[in-house]
Amino acid sequence: MKTRSFFAVLSILGLLASCAQMNLHPMDMTRAIRNAKTSTDHNALARHYENAAREMRAKVQEHKKLLEEYEAHPYYYGKRTQDFKLHCLSLISSYERAAEANMSMADIHRQIARGMQ
Repeated sequence: MKTRSFFAVLSILGLLASCAQMNLHPMDMTRAIRNAKTSTDHNALARHYENAAREMRAKVQEHKKLLEEYEAHPYYYGKRTQDFKLHCLSLISSYERAAEANMSMADIHRQIARGMQ
């Protein structure tokens, strides 16, 4: 019983931590994009978007591991197992789309930077 409670608490803490809002764009992105005038500026923006994409991919991997846990030990999570699995799948999909969008923005800024040289 103690093991079951431990895993339930652990999974809830993991779920809460994974849902914590990340500030991927700590700077004012609108201003940064508007003020980008040189290839160096656009390369810096590209690096920013690549870093954001890398963080999103890390989140994908984290949630894939959680999903594996829910699938391997559904008896630890009782009736909520299916909810946890669906939540992970939804987050995986969202983070994958976010990673793709960030890489697309990075590519655009790299192209702009090349055009300025």
